[in-house]
Amino acid sequence: MRDRLGIVVVTLLLATCTSADSIVGSVGGKLAVGTWGGDNTGAIVTDSVAHIHIGCTFGDIPGRIALDADGRFTSSGSYMLRAYPVAVGPSVPAQFTGHVTGKTLTLSVMVNDTVQKATVSMGPVSMVLGVEPKMGPCPICRVPGER
Repeated sequence: MRDRLGIVVVTLLLATCTSADSIVGSVGGKLAVGTWGGDNTGAIVTDSVAHIHIGCTFGDIPGRIALDADGRFTSSGSYMLRAYPVAVGPSVPAQFTGHVTGKTLTLSVMVNDTVQKATVSMGPVSMVLGVEPKMGPCPICRVPGER
């Protein structure tokens, strides 16, 4: 009986370790809220939006980003390709794909540039949870929606 109880406990612990919450950058199966930073890239993730910067461009993913059991996601949002020094043009549709490994987020963006009638691919870029973005000549917004 004691051996069976031990097997059950080990099985439950292993099942817990393979859940989406075992991904450090994940809380409740969703991308962790906070600042994610890297070289010339950054993200500010809140309960209502993920605001992404790659170079002098930025985009938004509404809501919380759900991660699968492997820490991967695909989300739709919008993107501003011509954002600095003066924002020019509308935000256009974009598809964000990525994955979290530990505290590192790797992200790619496919932008449907409806103005230039072209598809623009950006990334992959990497950023780390809790690290201040190093944006070079282009500033990152401090709060999503702040422009």
